[in-house]
Amino acid sequence: MWQWHCDSSSGDGTELTAKPKRSFYAARDLYKYRHQYPQNFKDLRYQNDLCNLRFYKNKIPFKPDGVYIEEVLNKWKGDYEKLEHNHTYIQWLFPLREQGLNFYAKELTTYEIEEFKKTKEAIRRFLLAYKMMLEFFGIKLIDKTGNVARAANWQERFQHLNESQHNYLRITRILKSLGELGYESFKSPLVKFILHEALVEDTIPNIKQSALEYFVYTIRDRRERRKLLRFAQQHYTPSEHFIWGPPRKQKSEGSKANKKPASPVSIPSSHISKHKKPKESKNASASGSSAGKITEERKVEFTKNGEENHQDEQEVNCDAVRQSNSEKNSDTDTGQLSKSEEIHDNSDRKEDDSHSKKDDENLNNDCGNHPGVIEEDLCNTENSSEDTSADQQDNLDKGTFSGGTTTKAKDELKP
Repeated sequence: MWQWHCDSSSGDGTELTAKPKRSFYAARDLYKYRHQYPQNFKDLRYQNDLCNLRFYKNKIPFKPDGVYIEEVLNKWKGDYEKLEHNHTYIQWLFPLREQGLNFYAKELTTYEIEEFKKTKEAIRRFLLAYKMMLEFFGIKLIDKTGNVARAANWQERFQHLNESQHNYLRITRILKSLGELGYESFKSPLVKFILHEALVEDTIPNIKQSALEYFVYTIRDRRERRKLLRFAQQHYTPSEHFIWGPPRKQKSEGSKANKKPASPVSIPSSHISKHKKPKESKNASASGSSAGKITEERKVEFTKNGEENHQDEQEVNCDAVRQSNSEKNSDTDTGQLSKSEEIHDNSDRKEDDSHSKKDDENLNNDCGNHPGVIEEDLCNTENSSEDTSADQQDNLDKGTFSGGTTTKAKDELKP
């Protein structure tokens, strides 16, 4: 796990510096754990004798010692010598889905894990076993969320933990078992505490290699792992020997300060115009159709106005004809009276008056005494106005909207 480099600081002597090296075995082992043992071809739901659950229910003792869980929790608690030198109980207290050094201990199965989580008695004893081992390491559990702190005897226990490195394997097993039995959230506070004591407080410096190589990588949440690795990188000395975490991430973090924000990509105007052309054509067609509708409406209104003007002109012409006829009739009556008086007064001019009277009667016959003739003239006038209005409609359909055409049509209608 350690690779030694010989760095010559001067010509007189050499200085040896220890640089850590990643463990392939640790990386492979923890990868399988985090991914639920993908290469395990056994039936994970195989219902074995549930010996791990039965042990925590205090129905069977752990082998080969033959000690029940209640005796371990009550009589072994605080007996640090027994906990230090006995190597068979740890596989029973913290079972895994992998084989340990004690071949009497059985591997966990998926079915047994589900049943274990449902059993309150087993969960209660499992947490008591976790507290017992934390006190053995000089740590205490302070709340139900997994936060930990220094125990009362932390100085003595930290010194022992810094020297007895086989306990680092026990801590790795405890962390794995927490994740298997439903306490994944308890792992991150414990690892953070150990990193702080090893890197910042320097109370257990020998544990930092195992903490970074094993403890951190038992955490299944990638974000939590990277938080811990960033914390460790900030406090690790020498900093150039920090080799954990993804290398690409380290490079990108170093180059973030030098990178400038990329300018927004400008879209060429040609592309915009291409995309907008269909919309413009639609708008143009829509405006053209609306303009055509407006033109047709104007044509209809103009035609209606023309017809109304023709009707008004016809009425005015009829009134004028009637007025002229009434004037002529009145003139005729006056002429008859004057001529009758002249007959009585001037007998010599009788023949002339009779001739003038006949002429007046003929004039009355032409203008006032035959209304059918006048009606026929009016009908002819109306027909001519209708023909004119029809001509105007044709001219409007052809697009002639000039005022001269309308004025000319009106002039033609006048007598």
